[in-house]
Amino acid sequence: MLMHRRTLLTGMALSAGAALKLPRPTGGLTAVRGVTVIDASGGARRDHTVLIRGDRILDAGPVRRVPVPDGALVVDGTGRYLIPGLADMHTHAVGIDDTDPELYVVNGVTTTRQMSGGPLARDWQHQVASGARLGPRWSIGSRIVDGSPSLWDGLDGDGSVHVAVATPDQARAAVRREQAEGAAFIKTYTRLTRESFLAVAAESDRLGLPFLGHVPDFVPLTEASDSGLRSVEHLFEIWYDTSADEDRLRAAVAAVPIGPGEYNGWFNRMHPLEFAAARSHDRRKADRVFRRLARNGTFVTPTLVLHETNDMPERIDRHDPRYRYFSADLIGYWDWALDNLYRPGRTPAQIGRSQELFRRRLALTADLAAAGVPLMAGTDLGTTYLMPGFSLHDELAMLVRAGLEPLQAIAAATLNPARYLGRGDAGVIARGALADLVLLDANPLRDIRNTTRINSVFVRGRLIDPARRRAMLADIESAAEQPKPAGTAPIAYRGCACHGPRSV
Repeated sequence: MLMHRRTLLTGMALSAGAALKLPRPTGGLTAVRGVTVIDASGGARRDHTVLIRGDRILDAGPVRRVPVPDGALVVDGTGRYLIPGLADMHTHAVGIDDTDPELYVVNGVTTTRQMSGGPLARDWQHQVASGARLGPRWSIGSRIVDGSPSLWDGLDGDGSVHVAVATPDQARAAVRREQAEGAAFIKTYTRLTRESFLAVAAESDRLGLPFLGHVPDFVPLTEASDSGLRSVEHLFEIWYDTSADEDRLRAAVAAVPIGPGEYNGWFNRMHPLEFAAARSHDRRKADRVFRRLARNGTFVTPTLVLHETNDMPERIDRHDPRYRYFSADLIGYWDWALDNLYRPGRTPAQIGRSQELFRRRLALTADLAAAGVPLMAGTDLGTTYLMPGFSLHDELAMLVRAGLEPLQAIAAATLNPARYLGRGDAGVIARGALADLVLLDANPLRDIRNTTRINSVFVRGRLIDPARRRAMLADIESAAEQPKPAGTAPIAYRGCACHGPRSV
């Protein structure tokens, strides 16, 4: 298992031997004056003032209506754009580096949903909540609830990532245990039997606990949605319900033999079936399925950056300048996975089919949005070459590439996650809302890539201004260059094992 390292950053990264102090909310008010406010509930509103007191927006409105009180700290918003703090709704704490919380917030990510509950994410959550360090708000789920044998058996030696259930009774007991241990939701996985999945659904409903995750191989997407699955993670399982050849393909999926911990074997056997389902995609059938999801209020987290990595590993850039914020151990693990898991044995024909499949995933995402299915931005952080904070912006760009308007992409990372979480005070810029905000130097509605043009970030009302943000990034880069103590190199993958060698 991965060893956790917590020595390089405490509250902030260390620089020149001295710890930076955490930013604090001002005792009075902070005013962002003359800014263009953008959120998915109201679009763009020019020449506004936003007043912040503590961790809340005190007021927001046109400059002529909202004067700046005497003594307020004034942030000049002229020519700038203010959006709600962003959410990455599919993450995993891997633990090779200990800088994820700070990397999220310097990139404007102020909310994350941790998809495999474990001690590291809870440690980070407690550190942030106590004020010891800066980081996002965390929604932390259960251990992965999988069938037995599980794809995780043997890969999760300490049992902190998954629990395997063989019967409905075991499934119900697992739900109760995970709730007792503090899980905010139950995460379902790929090899759950239909009976065990329905038991998870019933027990979660009885306890008032959301359940979500992978649609198991043995459960139709529509049945999962009808049973109350709160969000569908990834696009792997959507094709079967929309295929003109659904019955044959489902029988083939059900017949796939899998042993304990055989994740790569599962991927090798499933990927040709997924490709066949995508090739037999029936748009009229899909429209009926997607409108059913929309009526049920089922969210979908496409994780397109994950699919791009899986489907087209040949296009991975090993020299992305953002990698300077990550340790040699982490980069080395990514490179090892690329050379040993992703690329071996791929023929030109397989590469061509994978590229076609990814193009179909983009079209599928656009169709989901057009049918009214609420989408959420998520990265599956923990997968190789995906980066805390940075990759969320890549996901927004990918959503626009798929066909969404920039404001729809922003909604997928702001308003939709807030609605999913039941937070009427988040994802918007309005009186009484949470003061999680990102100030941009360029218009994201003109070019979604402008979400990376970050000037300042507010996290619970704490202002990370340009100088502080530069200092944080410099300290994180310095931390990445520090040698690790012996025994901290990874020996097994601890994120979402959504990758493996390809045999399309």
